[in-house]
Amino acid sequence: MKILFSSYAFEPSVGGIESVSKILAQKFAAAGEQVHVITESPGDAIPSANYRLTRRPSITEILRLLGRCDLFFQNNISLRSLIPALLARQPTLVVHQTWLQNVRGGIGWQNRLKQALLRFVTNVAISQAIRDHIARLRKNGPAGGAPALQFPVSVIGNPYDDAVFHSVPNIARDHAIVFVGRLVSDKGVDLLLSALEILRHDGLSPGLTIVGSGSEENTLRRLTTELGLDRQVAFAGQKSGAALAETLNQHRILAVPSRWAEPFGVVALEGIACGCVVVGSQDGGLKEAIGPCGLTFENGNVAALAAQLKRLLEDNQLQEELRQRAPEHLGRFQSDAVVASYLSMMKKMVA
Repeated sequence: MKILFSSYAFEPSVGGIESVSKILAQKFAAAGEQVHVITESPGDAIPSANYRLTRRPSITEILRLLGRCDLFFQNNISLRSLIPALLARQPTLVVHQTWLQNVRGGIGWQNRLKQALLRFVTNVAISQAIRDHIARLRKNGPAGGAPALQFPVSVIGNPYDDAVFHSVPNIARDHAIVFVGRLVSDKGVDLLLSALEILRHDGLSPGLTIVGSGSEENTLRRLTTELGLDRQVAFAGQKSGAALAETLNQHRILAVPSRWAEPFGVVALEGIACGCVVVGSQDGGLKEAIGPCGLTFENGNVAALAAQLKRLLEDNQLQEELRQRAPEHLGRFQSDAVVASYLSMMKKMVA
């Protein structure tokens, strides 16, 4: 099967969609499929890749590549390549990685057009939360009295890199809490720092390692000092791959305190696979990634976050019970299982 694989963002850009796209492209190719990735991310060639890669293709080039493939796979919807695929009448699978709305929750003309086109493609949501979101759009229809959309949406969770993220027995798990992500307001690191201040008043002073970089880093460093947490908090910079897996293996608790409703949460899977238990915000699809391997709290509620952290810090038995649930939970998100689900679906599409 010749798969034209579209990922608007791709390596060397860093993020959840980028890592998922790389895993899927590699695994599809390893399964014997011919994979050609197109992306808008600039960068060099990837010498070790087992797939072809074209960066920033023109519309003419996209149409040419569509004419040579058996199926178009789009990892997160993008009109720039979706419209040509529909015009070329290629079987098209769209993976919905996030909400069909802007960051403020509004729905502009581009999202309305995306909604209108979904009936012509095979739709997959990365979480039940995303599926429910699309179903609400389908039920209510776009504004202005247009009829509701009618199409099925399957759910296939995102994979994590199980070859990299796993428990390493000989690494001492002697650090308490770790955060991994972009240092921007949506990710809620300031809430986590405020929760540490609450814990200090309760007689607890756990260490926190902050892994990541972003526009709010200097603000967060100042807040750390203002709250008197300099001795507890370490900023470790951005890490990925084996270096990140090693860091996760050194910690007991992964905190994912996002303000916004995360569509899913690959970072939670990576932490669980490395032996962490998770405390994460409950809205959106993050709770599906956490599953039975952690605790959740109301988004933006600092007191609730502090309470869940305290519960885990004071109960080693609970931590161990949550860790014991990891193998069964992670099974359906391991890369081979996710790829098998996609390949089964795609082969039926081109049969």
